[in-house]
Amino acid sequence: MKASYLIPALAVLGVGITVALIVFDDQGHAPAVTAPANFPAIPYAAYVAGPGVVESQAENIAIGSPVSGIVTAIAVTWGQRVDAGAPLFQLDKRDLEAQLMPAAARMQEARAAAEQAAGQLKVAEQVPDPRAVSTEEMKNRRAHVAMASAAVASAQAEVDRLRKELELRTVRAPVAGKVLQINIHPGESVPGAGNTPLMLLGDDRRLWVRANIDQNDAWRVQAGARATAFFRGNARLSIPLRFERIEPTIIPRAVVTGDSTERVDSRVLQVVYSFDPARMPIYVGQWMDVYIEAPATSTSNSAGAGQ
Repeated sequence: MKASYLIPALAVLGVGITVALIVFDDQGHAPAVTAPANFPAIPYAAYVAGPGVVESQAENIAIGSPVSGIVTAIAVTWGQRVDAGAPLFQLDKRDLEAQLMPAAARMQEARAAAEQAAGQLKVAEQVPDPRAVSTEEMKNRRAHVAMASAAVASAQAEVDRLRKELELRTVRAPVAGKVLQINIHPGESVPGAGNTPLMLLGDDRRLWVRANIDQNDAWRVQAGARATAFFRGNARLSIPLRFERIEPTIIPRAVVTGDSTERVDSRVLQVVYSFDPARMPIYVGQWMDVYIEAPATSTSNSAGAGQ
């Protein structure tokens, strides 16, 4: 009888010891508690919100090339400020230079022939006795002058064409701004038309932020409304915004922030604000959460900025 009770008792004791060890281990390796995320202190009683991407003033300008060719030199560096018309990069122009020299020589030759034809016509016209030069001869000399003048114009046009093409081999800044991206290197082939910008240029003296507001909240957006942008990753950092404009078209959401709650099948109203970048370390292309003051409604405010 004692043996029959001994086995169950040992089993119960083993289970108890196992449970005690598990509890002790859990207490000694308790998981770290993650502090709740900091939510921004929104300064408005009622608002609409949306993600906003930072752009340079007058938007970012994607620099392309009017002609295809091989890059021989890059005249700027990342972050450099350039004036309008300043050279950005150079394409190989040796082929055009080789054509320009003989074209210029042909132009000089045509000019010399035109001067000679004009001189012969002048001599014939100044003959004291008009009967000394036949009417047919005068017609021929005038025709030679016209043909020589046309040859000069043609040669000049060819020289001008080559010089203009040479000028196109130097790609220049269309506006004053800051070099934001350089996507080419010496020796690379540049297409005459491509989807990827060869360089990105923008005026960052004052930056813009383009907020995407869900179309369901578009009716609440008012021109001139106050707005504040908050830094992603640090909601304690914010910057007041100045209203610039409302894009007067509802468009499909073309930007994806990467948030798991973001809807990509919606349409948005784009509202553009600006701010002074000297106040905060902000970069073109950076995402921010934009809150725009709006009239209060009977329902809650719009969905979070990341949606």
